[in-house]
Amino acid sequence: MKEKDVITKIENVVYQILQKEGSGHDWWHIERVRRMAVRIADAEHANRFIVELAALLHDLIDDKLPENMKLDIHDVEQILERMGISDEDVLEIINIIQIISFRKQTPSSQLSLEAKVVQDADRLDAIGAIGIARTFAYAGAKGNLIYQPNDQKGTDAIGHFYDKLLKLKDLMNTATGKCLAEERHQYLHTYLEQFYREWNGLNELENNFSPNVMISRGK
Repeated sequence: MKEKDVITKIENVVYQILQKEGSGHDWWHIERVRRMAVRIADAEHANRFIVELAALLHDLIDDKLPENMKLDIHDVEQILERMGISDEDVLEIINIIQIISFRKQTPSSQLSLEAKVVQDADRLDAIGAIGIARTFAYAGAKGNLIYQPNDQKGTDAIGHFYDKLLKLKDLMNTATGKCLAEERHQYLHTYLEQFYREWNGLNELENNFSPNVMISRGK
């Protein structure tokens, strides 16, 4: 089967599974990550076929998915094998989707170039305006508050900025990923500044708002 046909078939499989996912890990997240991964792969001279397939499949085994959508790693492997993909490529794709999660904290030195590319693309979709939208979508899906002042556990949506989003810029693997992350990272800071201004109320701005509030939530 031609690579283009394989990609189209995998696309259809993933779309059917994730089209109604409501926590920010839906089909459109996959599509954005796929497009970004291909862009980075071309710039970094990575294997585009491996990158595109891994990007399409990367969330199917994620614990954040509802049980009726989440697949076992062996299910994903079988999907690839049915497409006639070589054992070597299947192994590489499976390895990528197993190790790129933020929670895995796999050192960059242990990632293949293709894994670095997919991980960067996924992380870019977690920051900037899209990343903010996904953060609140996920918080709502899990029944978490938007913001809970003085909650050092960071279980609210704003807490997720400090637990993860603000760390991602410095965790990018590729030169292309690092460059693309800069603007999105700065937008996170801009958003938080405006959020705290509005939270405190315009009349209280000068007395109550301080950038130190944001820094303290990150500790």
